[in-house]
Amino acid sequence: MNTKLLVVKMPEKQLSFSPKTHALDNNDNFSPDGRFLCYDTRGTIYNENLANSKSIEKIEISSGIETVLWDPPFVSGEEAAPGVAAASYHPIENKIVFIHGPDLDEVEKRGYYNIRNRTAVEVDGEGNKTFVRIDLRDVFNDTTIHGAHRGGTHRHEYTRKGNRIGFTYDDFLVQDYDRTIGFMQPDEKTPEGYTHYFSIILKPARKDHSKAGEIEKAYGDSWVDAEGSMRAFIGKVRAINGSDYDNDLFIADIPMDIDITTSWSGTQNDYPEAPEGISIRRLTHGMNVTGIARGSADGKLVAFASEDEAAVSQLFIIKSDGSEEEPVQVTYLKDQVSAIRWHPSGEWIFYISNGDVMASYVGTRFNFGETIKLSNDQLERDQLVLSPDGNMLAYIIPIPTQDASGTIVKDAGGKNFRQIFIMELDWERIHK
Repeated sequence: MNTKLLVVKMPEKQLSFSPKTHALDNNDNFSPDGRFLCYDTRGTIYNENLANSKSIEKIEISSGIETVLWDPPFVSGEEAAPGVAAASYHPIENKIVFIHGPDLDEVEKRGYYNIRNRTAVEVDGEGNKTFVRIDLRDVFNDTTIHGAHRGGTHRHEYTRKGNRIGFTYDDFLVQDYDRTIGFMQPDEKTPEGYTHYFSIILKPARKDHSKAGEIEKAYGDSWVDAEGSMRAFIGKVRAINGSDYDNDLFIADIPMDIDITTSWSGTQNDYPEAPEGISIRRLTHGMNVTGIARGSADGKLVAFASEDEAAVSQLFIIKSDGSEEEPVQVTYLKDQVSAIRWHPSGEWIFYISNGDVMASYVGTRFNFGETIKLSNDQLERDQLVLSPDGNMLAYIIPIPTQDASGTIVKDAGGKNFRQIFIMELDWERIHK
């Protein structure tokens, strides 16, 4: 079967021009009103490590004006701090969540930035630099403070109602466990000085010690439904032969009335435990799922990328309730699918393939699987995001950039700076 492939080029516009990286990082970068995009500046100085990302910023779509939202004192280099990156807007309020490593006055005690030494913070979206700490990190007590963690949270994502935050997690104290996933929510027992109570969602099997069917690593996660009762993720799971691994799609069911305080924060020698009431469901078997799984606006479907027989990642969808035994393949392309995003209608899925913006139809009014190329020049587009109203796409393209004197300048790796581009969708042409 071949995906019906049409070319309907949409006009695109370069939005940012300043000599710095503008990293969208596959997060929720549009402001709730669709007027701004937030980003980090990784790769602008020294290297690509998030430790050397020194600022969180926003850009106004109508004017291209950039505003620095958070730029704490920093030190760059192989050992750097604090490191601020991976920004996402709150879906309702004018604030942004992002990764924050140790402040400079904490480095002597905590050490420099690394994946096991970072937390979440929020900053206001006006540029007032009003700073709020979200999750407590505690690696010093014999028994970890209840509601705290002992490592690094990463790629923080609000639910579409803003009531929970999901993330990936790497533990500092017990490192014979691989990455897993977690969630936070406000609670009356939240540690003092912080806004959210921390918990893992899944305790993985110890690295290289799993049995057939056990998950050793959880990642590629995203909320499925608006309320945050389902978290889709990719599980690195021991295959039935007991030696190989599959990377399959799973759903964590998290009841809305769960008592997050029944989780256990662990000790110096013991890994944390999830709260009572979470259940894990496996949706695929023996597939090689890649990227980030994404839930449709109504929470009924999950879109994901998985390799076909030719090792090309294609677009698939599956019902989130597990009522389908097999996922439905949407695309049959020659090039990899990545950076998947649902349209709010649930009828279209946008993604990147071979550097171009693509859209595939998964509704019932038109031909299922019909695929449209919205650009057609393979310009290394990446980090696709979609506006709340579903009418604008944003993404990054590495492109020659000039400094104030007109000289072409490069990023820390000697490459073109990644600039933000936007594409307004002409639905009459798409539906024609």
